[in-house]
Amino acid sequence: MPEKFDIIYHEFVDENYKPSGTDLIVVFRVTPAKGISIYDAAGRVAAESSVGTWTTLSVKPSLFEKLKAKAYRLHDLGDGSWLVWVAYPLELFEEGSIPNLASSVLGNIFGMKAIEGLRVEDIVFPREYIEWFPGPQHGVTGVREILKIRDRPILATVPKPKLGYTPEEYGKIAYEILVGGVDLVKDDENFAGQKFCRFEARLREVMKAIDKAEKETGERKGYLANVTANIKEMEKRIKLVADYGNQFIMIDFLTVGWAALHHARELAEEYKLAIHGHRAFHAAFTRNPRHGVSMFVIAKLGRLAGLDHLHIGTPGVGKMDAKTMEVIDYARLLREPVFKPREDDIIHMEQDWAGLKPVLPVSSGGLHPGNLQPVIEKLGADVLLQVGGGVIGHPDGPRAGAAAVRQAIDAILRGIPLDEYAKEHRELARALEKWGHVRPV
Repeated sequence: MPEKFDIIYHEFVDENYKPSGTDLIVVFRVTPAKGISIYDAAGRVAAESSVGTWTTLSVKPSLFEKLKAKAYRLHDLGDGSWLVWVAYPLELFEEGSIPNLASSVLGNIFGMKAIEGLRVEDIVFPREYIEWFPGPQHGVTGVREILKIRDRPILATVPKPKLGYTPEEYGKIAYEILVGGVDLVKDDENFAGQKFCRFEARLREVMKAIDKAEKETGERKGYLANVTANIKEMEKRIKLVADYGNQFIMIDFLTVGWAALHHARELAEEYKLAIHGHRAFHAAFTRNPRHGVSMFVIAKLGRLAGLDHLHIGTPGVGKMDAKTMEVIDYARLLREPVFKPREDDIIHMEQDWAGLKPVLPVSSGGLHPGNLQPVIEKLGADVLLQVGGGVIGHPDGPRAGAAAVRQAIDAILRGIPLDEYAKEHRELARALEKWGHVRPV
């Protein structure tokens, strides 16, 4: 590219710059296109995501210099890609708007020809930015209070398969799951209001199951009802959930978008509902290590936006792709008041959450009674374990599957080997006969 264009972008690279306490910092992984230097590439990223453009201008706004983003640190990863730290003046962003933030630092920059690969690895929010957002309404403690569960993991089950149940069938299997010992019945991500199982009819049947199971077990139960829909329909469904006396909603927050999640968070506060965040669609942009947006960033935005639960995967146990240390870091990021990266972590930065409540991490995907122990060992008891096929697939049915999961949790927390505990607990024994301690692939 001609040098005169490079000079324009070099204005946005300043390795002597020291970020202020109000700067928003984004850590990019940048792979320059062939023939493009890292300085050119970093300058383009900073420019195009703030106040830059491709050519010199005859007129500049009065705030141009003040609002320039600055790429202030470059680190060679040795594989053709670089880590680039870019500081953004806080004034670049509209108050309380994740869509505006995403349009800026997760926007057009991904399509630049000078960049072969671009991945947003971290965003560090200054305190003032965090204070524009509500964060979780209930958080870990609030969700535990709703369910009256103190010291063990919270348990949820999706009636598998994902689709195909009529409302009556769904209510029947929900009852079996709940009475067996699971705390929450959960819709899967694509179970909405299809004509074979309309939303309100399903909600009605599940609430009947909850009432019956609560009376028989003496335990609190709940329903993670998927309200994902067009905005007006989502509003109706959230109100229906509250009217039926349920205290949870589930939303596919990446498919409905950040603005819809913000609206759902406002309604959830009005109705005192906790929000279960399903991350459907995330792997489309989190899975490629050289291009897209990291799950670390999605988790941060989820806490900022006000999710009470958020799926983070399983630490090297389940069927989904998840590296153990990454999943552990997601859990820490969601729960800790100040996230501090591990000593060997050169990518992420410290994040003070400025008092936002913690989010309950959700571990799911291929879990069953025989492989829960490593999940709890790595993530602790402040976690929601979503066991679907590992309950529904039990050889003696869903009620026995739910009981087996509770028995496994009891054994793990008491420090008793599962095989030993299974000698006096038939449901667990039968689960181990079928699955052993296998980790699905």
